[in-house]
Amino acid sequence: MNAPANTNRKAELLANTVEHVAIDQYDARPVIDAMRKMSFTSRDTARAADIWSMSLEDAECSTWLTLAGSTSAGGCMHIYRDMVKYGMIDAIVATGASIVDMDFFEALGFKHYQADSTVDDRELREMYIDRIYDTYIDEEELQNCDGTIYELCELLEPRPYSSREFIHEMGKWLAAGNAKKPDSLVEVAYREGVPIFCPAFVDSSAGFGLVKHQVERMKAGKPYLTIDAVADFRELTEIKLKAGATGLFMVGGGVPKNFAQDTVVCAEILGHEVDMHKYAVQITVADVRDGACSSSTLKEACSWGKVDVTWEQMVFAEATTVVPLIASDAWHRGAHKNRKKRRWADLFAK
Repeated sequence: MNAPANTNRKAELLANTVEHVAIDQYDARPVIDAMRKMSFTSRDTARAADIWSMSLEDAECSTWLTLAGSTSAGGCMHIYRDMVKYGMIDAIVATGASIVDMDFFEALGFKHYQADSTVDDRELREMYIDRIYDTYIDEEELQNCDGTIYELCELLEPRPYSSREFIHEMGKWLAAGNAKKPDSLVEVAYREGVPIFCPAFVDSSAGFGLVKHQVERMKAGKPYLTIDAVADFRELTEIKLKAGATGLFMVGGGVPKNFAQDTVVCAEILGHEVDMHKYAVQITVADVRDGACSSSTLKEACSWGKVDVTWEQMVFAEATTVVPLIASDAWHRGAHKNRKKRRWADLFAK
């Protein structure tokens, strides 16, 4: 890799770090209470907050978080961590980018930066600065993250792993004193027994490290580590069978959304009688008119036997504008204090 040009200019562009909000920094209850008396997306947001609180109040309900998009890089990273820390979430289904390129990346001591919107992307490329809308990532630091995944692969037994199992090893590695930034989502989930699934795990920095590991091992005629996506589906379905009633808090759509919803159908295919997801909230800006899965509404998911429509709410909003409100509202109302932590990761302990 060639050294990036104009290091002074690069330092200037990477001067303002993204500051993550935390769930206990502010009390959103008055805002949600006011929104309940409004209309449009405000009232939808308030109803979503009410449904999410209901799922936390339901002692029989296991709550799952699905993450797609770049809200972790955009300032919501600590909210998701705190939801796990305070027992508001029992399982996570996410994109590899959310877990590796964003959360694990910051656990290694790196940052995300607020972008200068006037910069030419060709200039950014010359300086090895990657852009996510109005957020920057230092490509050299991201390649360090790729390399760390490679090194972790080299430490592990060469065999198939579910993404849940591999991310568990990432959390274990961080908790062993390797984290430069303590209490990342990956590390907290490891401690709290909250499994994290990334069904498209290699679509991230993890993929580069895994490919390098496989190529070098193949050249040397040695066995190598693989990620078993089928095991992901089986393991999360096992959790659904153990959980019974479930509630989904979905940020964005994509693979995580459908993967979590499909556990109901998978359980039925395996010969089990299971309830549809009892509570569901989805925050998205996807347009429903294109017929794509990520834009499918929760009512549409009911037709597939995935989500019950009694307690569901779509919120058509950019997630960083409403996730902090809904999460803070639920935290301050305190239903999580009476919840039993499920520790679903313990189901797979050897």
